[in-house]
Amino acid sequence: MINSQRLTDTFLELVRIDSPSLHEKAVADHLCALLAGRGYDIHVDNAGTAIGGDTGNVIVRVPATGPGEAIAFSAHMDCVPPCIGVEPVLTDGVIRAAGNTVLGGDDKAGIAAILEALFHLEEEKIPHPELYLLFTVCEEAGMFGAKNLDFSRIKAREVVVLDAGGDVGTIIVRAPSKAGISVTFHGRSAHAGIEPEKGISAIQLAAHAVSNMRLLRIDEETVANLGRIEGGGQTNIVPDCVTLTGEARSQTNAKLLAQIEHMRLCCVKAVEELGGSFDFSHEISYPAMDVPAHSMLLHRALHACNDQNLTCAVKGTGGGSDANIFSGQGLSCINLGIGMSRVHTTEEFVLVEDIVKAARLTAALMQR
Repeated sequence: MINSQRLTDTFLELVRIDSPSLHEKAVADHLCALLAGRGYDIHVDNAGTAIGGDTGNVIVRVPATGPGEAIAFSAHMDCVPPCIGVEPVLTDGVIRAAGNTVLGGDDKAGIAAILEALFHLEEEKIPHPELYLLFTVCEEAGMFGAKNLDFSRIKAREVVVLDAGGDVGTIIVRAPSKAGISVTFHGRSAHAGIEPEKGISAIQLAAHAVSNMRLLRIDEETVANLGRIEGGGQTNIVPDCVTLTGEARSQTNAKLLAQIEHMRLCCVKAVEELGGSFDFSHEISYPAMDVPAHSMLLHRALHACNDQNLTCAVKGTGGGSDANIFSGQGLSCINLGIGMSRVHTTEEFVLVEDIVKAARLTAALMQR
């Protein structure tokens, strides 16, 4: 039986531990201490060194007690700000933060559910295959922990990530690829009052390019946004430099590349008409995730939801997660909804009932 009191206590302990991105060591140490002495192979990899953090990913191998192929379960240790000094409050089965912080259910509810599922199987002596628990760092800042994970230590070819909003029973099978985009326009400075015709306004170049760009919702799979403009100076000087920073996302890689090229060509047109020049760069932050309908992992998750009397909802999402990185490594991967709500805000909350449901579903999947 899932021990709901222990599960709640585990979650409350976790959210009280400060863990902004790159500073997850206290959580990592807590998890290592909690799992020590149980016969697991516990390893902290070198991801922290690679990304400038204070700890790496915690990788836990749990020996098999029954037949079946190995399977991994993952949740991340870091939280978005404001996440220092979280004080959780439990009222009528709802857990919130008492002050002006996030709660940290994203993703410590996932960690707590994984731990309780494992403890339940051990106490009830329920057979399970070899299990891997992957507690990653720096997910919120760009999945840098997963990107630098020591995959050589993981024999599992399937990964269940517990890091999605929505009711327990939600199964995320599609998530977009994301590209970061930077454009710098170079004009020519001149005195704006005496000889403005000798100048080329970098701001005008940027405005011309942006006015011709397809942005925000492009189609059902693709979005693009410019989130920052920087440059210029005194109002009596024609600005000679301005930088735009943005992103594009799509669940189809071809569409993502097409959107990036469209944005670049808008910049080409601007300098052809107004002069000046530009530098355009983009970087793919993470690959798309697209779980095929015939995925055995997906079908087992659907059966497990039915067995738990959970309403299944197979969905796509517009955001990325560690699941994108695992999928990009060729692993079969799904991302489960764990009931967390209003994440990334100070109104974040989670129901104890939902964490219990997530733990039960996780335990069922651990049995394959």
